[in-house]
Amino acid sequence: MALWYIRSRPIDAPSEPARSAVFRPITIVYDAFGIEEDAFERSTHRIRRGETFADILTRYEVPYADVLALAEAARDVFNVRRLQAGRPFHIYRDSTGARVFVYQPDPVRYVVFDLRDPVRVYTGRRAVERVLRTAQGVIESSLYETLQATEADPELAIRLSEIFAWQIDFYRIQRGDRFVALYEETLIDGEPVGIERVLAARFQHMGEDFYAFRFEHDGGVDYYDEAGRNLRKAFLKAPLRYSRITSRYSLRRFHPVQKRYKPHLGTDYAAPAGTPVYATGDGVVIEAGYTRYNGYYVKIRHNAVYTTGYLHFSRIAKGIRPGVRVRQGQVIGYVGSTGLATGPHVCYRFWKNGRQVDPLREQLPPGEPVPDSLRDAFFTLRDRLMPRLLFEPPAYAEATAAIEGDVTL
Repeated sequence: MALWYIRSRPIDAPSEPARSAVFRPITIVYDAFGIEEDAFERSTHRIRRGETFADILTRYEVPYADVLALAEAARDVFNVRRLQAGRPFHIYRDSTGARVFVYQPDPVRYVVFDLRDPVRVYTGRRAVERVLRTAQGVIESSLYETLQATEADPELAIRLSEIFAWQIDFYRIQRGDRFVALYEETLIDGEPVGIERVLAARFQHMGEDFYAFRFEHDGGVDYYDEAGRNLRKAFLKAPLRYSRITSRYSLRRFHPVQKRYKPHLGTDYAAPAGTPVYATGDGVVIEAGYTRYNGYYVKIRHNAVYTTGYLHFSRIAKGIRPGVRVRQGQVIGYVGSTGLATGPHVCYRFWKNGRQVDPLREQLPPGEPVPDSLRDAFFTLRDRLMPRLLFEPPAYAEATAAIEGDVTL
């Protein structure tokens, strides 16, 4: 942005020969948050554990009355009680003291608290660049560690486990399984800050290929296999993202607490205490409470056929109570060891027509396929992406390409 000024002389100065006004540009440079670079001295810090909005500003000698004015100005913009420990903030000072405070709740968004008259608070988003990446790997120990070894963003492990949640049991992936994924990575100032979208993926598990293609239609988005079948099913394979099965559904199991053989009509998933537990399907909560054997538990009716139960929570999630409708993937509680349990885990129960069955052996109902009217568009997209999902090394030689706007390959 360029400003212009006219050179003038004092009223009582000697007259000068008439000449044209002289215009000289003044260039103002703004930083990544829209603040004038040359007007302030900027320092960057991180929120300390337990530190409040008032603590930070008073540390920089901002009068408490001004702190209250900023908090009031932020009322409809940002809740100042939600500052997160570890997140960065920036203080801008001039000869009069601290004049601007900028907080970053995440790498893209920022909140500006401007103490200059008039006091104002507003939000902004940093300029981001999206880059197309391809990641591949062969499983040696875990998907997460394989991605780390290939220097890909480990967040991709979570994305792939969510996309293939209905096809692959990620607690049972084996050495030698392999994958390739085409995804968008977000960059800020050339530095990666996260994954935007997974466009397509191929996962070879126990010798079988599973494909996923992202396809948007009717204002929504889903992942479909190479034939246009929806990867999403009515139920997730497991109520946790990462854990391990410690006990399967069995009609005769030795109970570790009661020390006798008895049926175990659930599947136990061990995980650290406090790990979020998800509803495996849409439905209505019909029970949520505490019993001697179940501990804290939740039971959900999904339809006239299916019901699920989740036992031994450390606590039930806020707002989860009988009569509440929940969505697939919604957090309903947290792993614990309440009730008759020897360690932190969740016991997952699955009823079909009122009878408990093994969910890992059930043929779960599928989601809706690609609409007939859009199948040609889907197959065109699939055919463009399929060559990028080859396992041969040449497919990865050119792994990066800039993206402008929506992806059209």
